[in-house]
Amino acid sequence: MNVRDALRAASERLAQTSTSARLDAELLMGYAMGESRDAVLLRRSDDDAPPEFEALVQRRLNHEPLAYIVQSREFWSLDFSVGPGVLIPRPDSETLLETALRALAGRPPSTILDLGTGSGALLLSALTEWPAAKGVGIDQSDTALAYARKNAERLGLAGRAQFLKGHWGDDETDRYDLVLCNPPYVDPAASLMPDVADFEPQDALFADEAGMADYRYIVPQLPELLSVGGIACLELGAGQAAAVTELCTQQGLVSAVSRDLSGHDRCLLIHS
Repeated sequence: MNVRDALRAASERLAQTSTSARLDAELLMGYAMGESRDAVLLRRSDDDAPPEFEALVQRRLNHEPLAYIVQSREFWSLDFSVGPGVLIPRPDSETLLETALRALAGRPPSTILDLGTGSGALLLSALTEWPAAKGVGIDQSDTALAYARKNAERLGLAGRAQFLKGHWGDDETDRYDLVLCNPPYVDPAASLMPDVADFEPQDALFADEAGMADYRYIVPQLPELLSVGGIACLELGAGQAAAVTELCTQQGLVSAVSRDLSGHDRCLLIHS
């Protein structure tokens, strides 16, 4: 079977489990052929489909995330290495960077802290926007930290990014111009798609107290983590804006909500 026919057949099968079946098939084919998706579609549609393609399709049919299969995910127009044990970056999280860019226009940060850094996507993306800045990413997961360091090397940012094992800001004594954080915020009682629930790390997704436990831990740390004039950008889960805003008020912090492209409350901009 040639590539064109294999893509058509795979798309029909993947439609059972994916809302982006055709795109999934094309990306899997590109991965199997060691080519970009565009190169496959423009130049290699008449080639024989590689034998590895069927096994990749079957993994996707079993709900394994596409990013884990092809071992990468685009975020902020950068390519990040990801795999089992590290949360897959979502486009919604780009709202944190967009909010930070607006808030810090004309006064670039020198120091950036990323709490719960995961793959390093937020910190490394921020460092590409502010080339004079240096940053620290903290995570409890050795697996996540290994991916973050790998991504820093791949993006040429290893000299400006340090990744440390730790629990939120517990061990930090420095202050930062920008604090980024995408904490676990899913209620453990919530039902998630199998692509997420069965594959991505549970401790990066779920938080006790109906998803609020980590917010209640992190927000009180912010006054000691922010430099004079510094800001924090904290990702929000659905329906959590009011409760997290109240936590900020209790700490004497000022906050404002930013929405993502879908119109959902997604980021809380915080300052003293």
